[in-house]
Amino acid sequence: MSDFPTKARVVIIGGGVVGTSSLYHLAKKGWTDCVLLEKNELTAGSTWHAAGNVPTFSTSWAIMNMQRYSTELYSRLGEEVDYPMNYHQSGSIRLAHTKERVQEFERARAMGRYQGIEMEMWSPEEAKERYPFLETHDLEGVLYDPSDGDIDPAQLTQALAKGARDMGARILRFTPATGVTQHQDGTWTVHTGKGVIDCDYVVNAAGYYAQRVGEWFKPYGGRTVPMMVMSHQYLLTDEIPEVEAWSKAHGGSKLPLLRDVDISYYLRQEKHGFNLGPYEPNCKAHWDTDADPMPDDFSFQLWSDDLDRIEDIVTDAMERVPLMATSGVSRVINGPIPYAPDGLPLIGPMPGVKNAFEACVFTFGIAQGGGAGKVLAEWIVDGATEWDMWAVDPRRYTDYTDHDYCVKKGMETYGNEYSMHFPHHEWPAARDKKLSPVHAKVRELGGVMGAYNGWERANWFAQPGDDVSEESTHTWGRSGPWEQRIKEECEAVRDHCGVLDLPGFSRFMVKGEGAAEALRGLVTGGLPKVGRINLVYISDPRGRILTEMSCVRMGEDEFMMITAAPAQWHDRDLLRNVMPAGVTVEDVTTTRDTLIVTGPKSREILSGLTDADLSSGWLTHQSATVAGQPAYLIRVSFAGELGWEVHALNEHMPAIYEAILAAGAKPFGMYALNSLRIEKGYRAWKGDLSSDYSLLEGGLERFVKLDKPQDFPGKAAILSEKQQGVKKAFVTMTVDAGDCDAPYMSCIWQNGEIVGETTSGAWGYRVGKSIALGMIRAELANPGTELEVEIYGEKRRAIVEQDQPLWDPANERLRA
Repeated sequence: MSDFPTKARVVIIGGGVVGTSSLYHLAKKGWTDCVLLEKNELTAGSTWHAAGNVPTFSTSWAIMNMQRYSTELYSRLGEEVDYPMNYHQSGSIRLAHTKERVQEFERARAMGRYQGIEMEMWSPEEAKERYPFLETHDLEGVLYDPSDGDIDPAQLTQALAKGARDMGARILRFTPATGVTQHQDGTWTVHTGKGVIDCDYVVNAAGYYAQRVGEWFKPYGGRTVPMMVMSHQYLLTDEIPEVEAWSKAHGGSKLPLLRDVDISYYLRQEKHGFNLGPYEPNCKAHWDTDADPMPDDFSFQLWSDDLDRIEDIVTDAMERVPLMATSGVSRVINGPIPYAPDGLPLIGPMPGVKNAFEACVFTFGIAQGGGAGKVLAEWIVDGATEWDMWAVDPRRYTDYTDHDYCVKKGMETYGNEYSMHFPHHEWPAARDKKLSPVHAKVRELGGVMGAYNGWERANWFAQPGDDVSEESTHTWGRSGPWEQRIKEECEAVRDHCGVLDLPGFSRFMVKGEGAAEALRGLVTGGLPKVGRINLVYISDPRGRILTEMSCVRMGEDEFMMITAAPAQWHDRDLLRNVMPAGVTVEDVTTTRDTLIVTGPKSREILSGLTDADLSSGWLTHQSATVAGQPAYLIRVSFAGELGWEVHALNEHMPAIYEAILAAGAKPFGMYALNSLRIEKGYRAWKGDLSSDYSLLEGGLERFVKLDKPQDFPGKAAILSEKQQGVKKAFVTMTVDAGDCDAPYMSCIWQNGEIVGETTSGAWGYRVGKSIALGMIRAELANPGTELEVEIYGEKRRAIVEQDQPLWDPANERLRA
């Protein structure tokens, strides 16, 4: 083929809505020398049989941003690229059967308002006026979203493709990719049946074939893509005269799209009938066993219908909208939809592989496709995204996502597609993937467990008779069987000594000539002296917060870098990508466990068990024995009390843990730790510390050395921001919070205007107050400023506190 492109900047594998959107947005950013490969015709996968709903609703800030952008793009795209499209912004109503659901709607409504989406809460009577065919007798409330609607998926894909082509990008249909080769300089060759294409970057946008394509990247550091495939059915009814009459009476408009989220379905007007899409609990996975292998090509194919699975939901929908029962079913669509374990897509850098990206495993690809293309193009071209996108970052999953996990979690997520994500609730499927060496003892002591990057940790410790049922956690409130126990655990840390088992603390041994200089060129501040430890931060090119690590200096060119459990692969790649030849980055996370031993009696507890020098000052570290076992002690405490982290190999930890318990330490859990840390104003990664904020906005200027010679990422941006002044500032607030503490991204108000957002919130049991950390307009960040924090629809009075910890502001207890 004489016109076959042999070179490109980027090659995208997959021609659904996400692949074409990625190509379109790369071209919009000036990267027009990009190529998309599709093995069949465009839309041949999940795109072609998608229902085409385009909601903005989400309780995830990142997902709402992405979906909102999609609606804005789709409303102008047809005119922008001169391609006619059927896009109906009919609005939608979501039905709430319970007070808790109304609270969830209020939370989403506030987030939407902040992003410019004017959602409204309606009474059931108001909903009936606008949707006369609706039964409303058992409803608590209704959420209306005016920007919701539906679009023709094939037209959308073709419009994006036309726009990309018009700017100079190439699309090769019927050109399946067959493999990839990475070269020494990090560039790629993509192999096809028609020839090879050399390129700088590769994108896996292969939809439900993404796992198969992902296998090609394993020789270059890749892993098995965490995903599975669900069978999703929706049915179309015959036309209904009453629906046609309503549309004609309303100028040809459509009924609002209806979602009965407590029953788990959507119901949409389709022409003059209905489209019903259930998410049934008794769902079905496909291509998940050797007896049901994925075919080489499933383009434009469907499975036979299986209406027995959804019969109960169809019956309920007919009771909700009785008009639906007057019509027959004209067609059933039953096709494959990919699911990541949490139901969110994979967008961003491919873990472990340089110059490779993912934009795949989209469960709601039509709604998210526009925003996904924008995000991916920013990742590739700019090296950073406008919004913090950790919610969809492929590196959020690590090595625990085996086939069993992906199938069980995918089915759980599908069957609970509209379920509420309560703050004290843990989803039960596919648990116990990664266990601490003292897991059995923690459970014996009453540990009620949570999963953190696959690791099981105790959230709180139940006493005999405490309600540990899943049902007890179905509340947005602070109170529950855990509340008294968290209080007792915090008091033990305050008054005596607590011990927290913390498996999965991400650890990397960085060593070799040049390690120190490489780190100086990566982090924003300075490195500790040998024998010391300090916090270091890494920023992106805009000076925004990428990550925080504890830097433990063992030698001139030898470091242990410690970071959050979920950050394991994110921070591993950050370190590995900058280290020169001869410097190794060894991930030792799984071979070691950590105990936090903390409280005013912690020195006394440890003194009878260790040969360590317990008079050694704060932010020091040393090798020692504890309970006769080799260990490593670091004098820090995320709880803000006198304390140590005790690090040891897995085989040595059971004896250490038993000895510390026997000496009188009380076990405490992650909920107590969260309360303790927020009283100190300590930031949590990807809540308070996210790339939505710069280091200067985050109040981290003391960790920035603009006078050092190294040109670390973001240095110029931070210098510019320092000269111009920050627009936002990080604050601690005390809140008259009522029954619920402020969740992430609650709106902060003053005089009827949104002036910021919370980044985390919790009750502080040592200070006896509800605390929220957040970002507000810089001019308001003065102690004593009165604000309001909107918590599940209620505006609660808040006060900006001094820029110091609420508990032990001088750190006297910490340094004791």
